[in-house]
Amino acid sequence: MASGNRATQSQNHHHQAQSSGTSNLRVYHTDSMSKAIAQYTMDARLHAVFEQSGESGKSFDYSQSVRTTTQSVPEQQITAYLSKIQRGGYIQPFGCMLAVDEATFRVVAFSENAREMLGLTPQSVPSLEKPEILLVGTDVRSLFTPSSGVLLEKAFGAREITLLNPVWIHSKHSGRPFYAILHRIDVGIVIDLEPARTEDPTLSIAGAVQSQKLAVRAISHLQSLPGGDINLLCETVVENVRELTGYDRVMVYKFHEDEHGEVVAESKRPDLEPYIGLHYPATDIPQASRFLFKQNRVRMIADCHATSIRVIQDEELMQPLCLVGSTLRAPHGCHAQYMANMGSIASLAMAVIINGNDEESSGRNSMRLWGLVVCHHTSARCIPFPLRYACEFLMQAFGLQLIMELQLASQLSEKHVLRTQTLLCDMLLRDSPTGIVTQSPSIMDLVKCDGAALYYQGKYYPIGVTPTEVQIKDIAEWLLANHRDSTGLSTDSLADAGYPGAASLGDAVCGMAVAFITSRDFLFWFRSHTAKEIKWGGAKHHPEDKDDGQKMHPRSSFKAFLEVVKSRSLPWENAEMDAIHSLQLILRDSFRDATDGSNSKAVVHAPLGELELQGMDELSSVAREMVRLIETATAPIFAVDVDGCINGWNAKVAELTGLSVEEAMGKSLLHDLVYKESEETVDRLLSHALRGEEDKNVEIKLRTFDSQQHKKAVFVVVNACSSRDYTNNIVGVCFVGQDVTGQKVVMDKFIHIQGDYKAIVHSPNPLIPPIFASDENTVCSEWNTAMEKLTGCSREDIIGKMLAGEIFGGSCRLKGPDALTKFMIVLHNAIGGQDTDKFPFSFFDRNGKYVQALLTANKRVNMEGQIIGAFCFLQIASPELQQALKIQRQQEKKCFSRMKELAYICQEIKNPLSGIRFTNSLLEATDLTEDQKQFLETSAACEKQILKIIRDVDLESIEDGSLELEKAEFLLGSVINAVVSQVMILLRERDLQLIRDIPEEVKTLAVYGDQVRIQQVLADFLLNMVRNAPSPDGWVEIQVRPRLKQISEEVNFMHIEFRMVCPGEGLPSDLIQDMFHSSRWITQEGLGLSMCRKILKLINGEVQYIRESERCYFLISIELPIPGRGL
Repeated sequence: MASGNRATQSQNHHHQAQSSGTSNLRVYHTDSMSKAIAQYTMDARLHAVFEQSGESGKSFDYSQSVRTTTQSVPEQQITAYLSKIQRGGYIQPFGCMLAVDEATFRVVAFSENAREMLGLTPQSVPSLEKPEILLVGTDVRSLFTPSSGVLLEKAFGAREITLLNPVWIHSKHSGRPFYAILHRIDVGIVIDLEPARTEDPTLSIAGAVQSQKLAVRAISHLQSLPGGDINLLCETVVENVRELTGYDRVMVYKFHEDEHGEVVAESKRPDLEPYIGLHYPATDIPQASRFLFKQNRVRMIADCHATSIRVIQDEELMQPLCLVGSTLRAPHGCHAQYMANMGSIASLAMAVIINGNDEESSGRNSMRLWGLVVCHHTSARCIPFPLRYACEFLMQAFGLQLIMELQLASQLSEKHVLRTQTLLCDMLLRDSPTGIVTQSPSIMDLVKCDGAALYYQGKYYPIGVTPTEVQIKDIAEWLLANHRDSTGLSTDSLADAGYPGAASLGDAVCGMAVAFITSRDFLFWFRSHTAKEIKWGGAKHHPEDKDDGQKMHPRSSFKAFLEVVKSRSLPWENAEMDAIHSLQLILRDSFRDATDGSNSKAVVHAPLGELELQGMDELSSVAREMVRLIETATAPIFAVDVDGCINGWNAKVAELTGLSVEEAMGKSLLHDLVYKESEETVDRLLSHALRGEEDKNVEIKLRTFDSQQHKKAVFVVVNACSSRDYTNNIVGVCFVGQDVTGQKVVMDKFIHIQGDYKAIVHSPNPLIPPIFASDENTVCSEWNTAMEKLTGCSREDIIGKMLAGEIFGGSCRLKGPDALTKFMIVLHNAIGGQDTDKFPFSFFDRNGKYVQALLTANKRVNMEGQIIGAFCFLQIASPELQQALKIQRQQEKKCFSRMKELAYICQEIKNPLSGIRFTNSLLEATDLTEDQKQFLETSAACEKQILKIIRDVDLESIEDGSLELEKAEFLLGSVINAVVSQVMILLRERDLQLIRDIPEEVKTLAVYGDQVRIQQVLADFLLNMVRNAPSPDGWVEIQVRPRLKQISEEVNFMHIEFRMVCPGEGLPSDLIQDMFHSSRWITQEGLGLSMCRKILKLINGEVQYIRESERCYFLISIELPIPGRGL
């Protein structure tokens, strides 16, 4: 299929597809190392079988290998296999190779065709008097022109020699030009020499850059695609690669988690048979070949029929020369035959590597081979190295784009899982446990499966394709007998997991994941056999379409895969098992409580309440500390509410703009504080952040208001961060900025004034930022004083070197394997006329210090307006800004942690409430006095209030006024009793007296409305009065004044005024500010009062807080309809 494909694709893949039967819900393919070792063993055995079949491979019968997979492999055979792959001793004939001792420049090995290709062998029969010039021990510099020798010496001295490829050199004897592609090995440096045509436009550096520009154009196309569609991304890549290289067929070949491959995208010549949708076993591309793709990411085979060239080496070398990194390494015999059987003479295979996070991982250990982009051609084809390098550049960019798409897909999957889990849990609490399989959504919606089931208290509740009840009971007994000590099991083959009854299930049920909820209750998910999941895309594939069973062809390989997986399901992915495990943890306690039928968890209620208060206190403390840090920060920080009005304005931004905090509050950021040219930018920032999309490093222009700064502007580079409340709802936007006014003024002068260019760029003025520039070939043409100071590299050492590779990547090491690719894209975009602003750019200076900066790259034009290169400057984040951002990240982390705790509390508190409800139901069935009945009624009212509050954990419906009210007829006296009961314990603790001024008729007054919401609001206001009344020997008074309001003969309303009074100063000013402020809060009490005020508006009420000389009180007014007529 690709560079590593072999004849041995149809064997039984017992090792690669082995079932896990794993316990603790961990999926089987997590141990990639042991799996790779097992695959190496199989590869080695099959290699030996092919070798024994003779040179043509005609006697190799892969169908026979299906039945001989379990044969053991001697260690020597594995070693020989790896040596053959990595140190085969042969190269392809489209170039020649030299291996050189790095210290002495002495040749230690060369290919047999090197003399002829370099013009060292006379055209006539050589005489005995004229010895061969190329021998082991020859100084390699003597073979090339003097200038070429200098280039080689320079390359040998480079730390990262591959970054200089290709080196353009000429043979001393024939004058023939070559691309020299260099890499280091254990015994020296290997020089692959590929002939370059004199008329080839890619000969020079300019030509190499031109190839990169073509790749950048393709990369820009990839980056412009809409997100969320990996298939579209792959399809675009194959089209671009085919256009770039001219091959007949280009495919994206993806490796699945079980290592098997699939063609997921294809662009081809119309007359060729399509391969789209084909699946291939893992052994089609051996582990050894996959390892080679990580070392050498682009592999070209120019002609599979060409005779390979032997490498002659110094007899003193201990082992054959390592050719892992050679562009000329000859293909293995079985792969050459495989290509011929496909009708493919030439191929180009490019690795698609996915890396870890740049900041967290920077080595080869973080790399993963996601797949390959494979090109096939029906005739011999050789494309020059600069074009192959451009393809590698494109693949690196494809990998970057791909990982973003994979992360997006993962996030969407996680959201789906969380949403489904929440609905299932809610369903469980409101219904019997069977609701999770009988209602929608069900547990089938959690992960991809063909069926699911609940086995609960000996009863079976199936959905979809599942075993029969008899079979499931047998599976349950088998699980209890063999896996009693585990929390679950996952397998893609019940047969391989050891279940004796697997054969009776047939192909309908092959894979199973099970979660133990209690010791005898289970959740099951089932999958059918894989064959039905695999589609032959674009070509008919009937059973009568016979392939030659002894030839290596992709269609045969496809059949072999079906043979292997017909009794297996798709493997369970790690993310799926995590989702199952998470649901299992959530449901386990709920099922146990339902089984026990008791209120044993009710005792948890009080500690949970304390934990909630403690958590809120800690969150309030963190919030207050954050406010203090923001107000005193040396970086400009300001914030707006959802309407774009200022509600935060720290001392630094007040200093820069001349606008005090008091003056700034309430002003519109968009209309009052920024210049017109920044309005569109700010509007976009606000729009994005209020949707949760946070922009970074955006420049805005703020107005100034100080008379001394009149008409001057302040330029600030800001990060726009979504401000969220404790329930994660967005309530505004916070801007953390850096003042760049000084730099901006200088840069504007440079860009817009045709003045003394060098005087500005090289000025030692600290306002001049680090500046560098390139010509149209990405060669450094400018490096100012600030860059010298920042990097430790002098201008004399840098000018004339390639910015990408020699300077950044060589002199200044980059962090992370993708950093060079990203920098090249920015640089080429600028040269192509596409400017980049504030691009995050990090590197190590010459002394190893890590530098973080923002890179701005603009096109550079001459007097005629022609682009002549790129002009770049760096902005270094100030320590103050870095500290502010660090604090912000810590705050976000702390808030998220508290939100998780709160979500947990809201979930778990429902269980003891169920116990309370059950206890109340038992009490209702007993003989009770009238007082006891009233107590029970008050308890039930409080319990309903708690449930309502828990369901309000998403406060958006209260904020936007869409809260649904549950209206019914009720007695006002019942509400007052429930409200008073909630403050009695606190009154006793604080030694306060409660004075009730409530007319007797109020107790029996019937009104119509949402009883629980009215009760919640009144209780919260009364509790705050009790908390803040002078203690001890203080008092709190509650007054109720009803007044009939007749709207018409048919409609009567009751206007009710509640006064909640206490002596002294009353509530703190912070609490009152929180209550009446629309978008921020500091205390949890303030948040509660704010929400209650908004709920009160929804139920046709209002509240005032009045402070008099010796007392203060809440005045609450509510109008409620009266059922029927009269009082």
